[in-house]
Amino acid sequence: MTASGAGLTGLTAERCRAQLLTGPPATAVTSVVRHLLAVQGQDPRGFRLSVRARSTGLTAAAVDQALSVDRSVLVSTLNRGTLHLVCAEDYWWLHALTTPPLAATSTRRLGEEKVPPGDAERAVAEVVTALAGGPMTRAQLRERVDRIGVRTEGQAHVHILMAATLRGLIVRGPMLGADHAYVLTRDWLGAPPRLPDREVMLAELARRYLAGHSPASDRDLAKWSGLSLGDARRGLSGVSGLLAERDDGLVSLAGPAAEDGGQDGGPGPLALPPPRLHGSFDPLLHGWADRSFVLGATTGIVTSNGVFRPFALVNGQAVAIWSLAAGKIRLAPFAPLAEADEAVLAADADAVLDYLGVRRPRA
Repeated sequence: MTASGAGLTGLTAERCRAQLLTGPPATAVTSVVRHLLAVQGQDPRGFRLSVRARSTGLTAAAVDQALSVDRSVLVSTLNRGTLHLVCAEDYWWLHALTTPPLAATSTRRLGEEKVPPGDAERAVAEVVTALAGGPMTRAQLRERVDRIGVRTEGQAHVHILMAATLRGLIVRGPMLGADHAYVLTRDWLGAPPRLPDREVMLAELARRYLAGHSPASDRDLAKWSGLSLGDARRGLSGVSGLLAERDDGLVSLAGPAAEDGGQDGGPGPLALPPPRLHGSFDPLLHGWADRSFVLGATTGIVTSNGVFRPFALVNGQAVAIWSLAAGKIRLAPFAPLAEADEAVLAADADAVLDYLGVRRPRA
């Protein structure tokens, strides 16, 4: 292995450890989510599998329990204007910090969908009124907005719900069957707490981000959070006393700070994770501006329309994509796999089916 290859392997190992992919696994849904701070959440199966890859002793049903009964985690539009799974205690400050830059885009998109400002206000008010009666699905809310004569065709309804979300009025709360229902934020979480100054929140963002993504740069933090490079630098400056600078220009949390954020036990040894199947939109592909440390020259995982496919990781590198249909996982390697790695991935495929509660067809 070349020196540069060895360096890349070391970087991958460090980031995998920060991601809870090596070392002591978490034993609770909240431990995973709190440690990563925000898990990309637009794919329901994907974020459940993100928890699986970083924990032991859990199932997808445990994630549903945390969403619907415990109310300890929730999904809402936060970083980068994208749905994220976060701990309930982190929602308010993340919302206050990351959603203001999205307001102008939301207004513009409503206009493009031919929903004028007055209709948008009526629609948001109707959504709030409807949810006062309890959780409702997107389809149910669309029926309510249709009744008052506001356009919901195309992406109009999506952006009406986005407008209500960005105002902090609604979040995604419990599962209603296979649907992730909306709720009023105050009903689900209670009154918002008093938030600290913005500089304090930026510092907390930087600290918590690095706990799950070290080593990283200011540009990585800006890309992940959707905030400006200046905000990312202010956040890192606010925790400068906790940082260890590296020769490659990246920074890591140093000392006890590196163990904070929800991990069960201390940091694990520096090593590459065992072969494993990861879900779509896994955090390992979203935490940094450059994902080549995992993907290399691989194409096919990230599609041209921004979809991140489920993939297999071997020796810290993506080696295949996979799909699930009719109770069976099908692996599509980019190149022939070693027999031992193929066997481990086959066993992990069974573990994925068990985790998801998918009944396998009889032979």
